[in-house]
Amino acid sequence: MQKLIPYLVVVFIYLAVAADFWRSAKTPANPQSLNLHSAMIALGLIIHGWLLYQVLFENGFNLGFFNVLSAISWLTVLIYWVADLKHQLTSLQAFVLPPAAIFALLPASNVTNHFLPTTESPLFLAHIAIALLAYSLFTFATLHALLMTIAERSLHNKPTLIKLPSFPPLMVMETLLFRIISLGFILLTITLISGMLFSEQIFAKPMQFNHKTVFSIASWLIYGGLLFGRYQYGWRGLKAIRWTLAGFMLLLLAYVGSKFVLQVLLHR
Repeated sequence: MQKLIPYLVVVFIYLAVAADFWRSAKTPANPQSLNLHSAMIALGLIIHGWLLYQVLFENGFNLGFFNVLSAISWLTVLIYWVADLKHQLTSLQAFVLPPAAIFALLPASNVTNHFLPTTESPLFLAHIAIALLAYSLFTFATLHALLMTIAERSLHNKPTLIKLPSFPPLMVMETLLFRIISLGFILLTITLISGMLFSEQIFAKPMQFNHKTVFSIASWLIYGGLLFGRYQYGWRGLKAIRWTLAGFMLLLLAYVGSKFVLQVLLHR
């Protein structure tokens, strides 16, 4: 039980900030409240990061399914926290913090340990770090795209299940979305190239053309097509949002889907 307490503290911080946001959602944003939210999220990130470091590196390099989900959620919250300092994306708390609270708690179960023997390889560690950051950027982009959908519907007075108090201007949100996707696309490209060229050094086996590779390449093509459409034809709005969601779904199937089947269902 004592080991579980720090995890519960992180869950409490994330959910408390989200709950306070929903409680005050119908009133104008209070600067003092926003500063408190930012400080609490920073505290949650520090504790979450400390716990994550322990489960990842305490007994080797443990890339268990739950640990990876926790790492991606930590990076996603970190990306949100940094972006919010400049762009005031307070409404995105409603999408980022509740799932992060759930994923932060999962490593405490220790049921999906997956230790890897290649922790001394700088190339392997760089490959994993870049891949996790790419997935986190695309996760943030997807959540941001959902926020844009609600903002656009509110702007046109269309009915929506979620009522949020305020949004940055849509042009600002759109510009941020494509900056995040562009950076994620670069990192995903590096991940795919490093995985293909250095598969034997990284994974101690030749590259395998399996469903994970197929879905990853398909996702890369969709994000690349979206960026090409943006800069060549000025794609924006719902078209950009749909392409963003489609790319993320393929990325989920490529990594999360395969890891869930192997480590949770098949215990490999």
